[in-house]
Amino acid sequence: MSATFAALAQALAEVGRHCYERGWALGTSGNFSAVVRTEPLTLAITTSGIDKGLLEPEHIVEIDDQQRVTRGSGTPSAETTLHLAIVRARSAGAGAVLHTHSIWSTILSEAAIDGGVTIEGYEMLKGLGGVRTHEHREWLPVIENTQDWTAAAPEIETMLQKHPETHGFLIRRHGVYTWGKDLAEAKRHIEILEFLFEAMGRKRGLAWQP
Repeated sequence: MSATFAALAQALAEVGRHCYERGWALGTSGNFSAVVRTEPLTLAITTSGIDKGLLEPEHIVEIDDQQRVTRGSGTPSAETTLHLAIVRARSAGAGAVLHTHSIWSTILSEAAIDGGVTIEGYEMLKGLGGVRTHEHREWLPVIENTQDWTAAAPEIETMLQKHPETHGFLIRRHGVYTWGKDLAEAKRHIEILEFLFEAMGRKRGLAWQP
């Protein structure tokens, strides 16, 4: 492994275990990636079917922009196409992409109306890149779940280009995707969003009906 890929593989494994410990990526759910280089586009990404509580650097592979494994062994995540679409759409703004399957993101995604979830008025919003006030209004699009992300990826890329201000999106009854300029920022974003999802869900409580 090159030093860059080795460092990213180690860091991704640590982030994956952190998400497992927080209950955001239980079992084999979730997937995580980071950009190794942009020219040509190369990602370090988790392999499919790995328990995130047991994630280690050897469970990370390097892939090219055609999803071909160029380093390591294993099958890249089934949602690799989405990671590539996000990196392409966000360019320098997505040096890492994280996807979790928490209880609260799943509940919020199901209850969303008008195509998305709006979060505003919370101090923790200031943890999102570029946000300076609790008065910020964060709108997260909600897309329908599918088992064919290769077919859906162009639509996702177009959606992200149409909404350059958003810090993530939800997949209905599935989970959340977020990203950052690097892995540290992406980790912060997933922590902030998961906090906000839980705060909103607990506030609405049992009276909340989709």
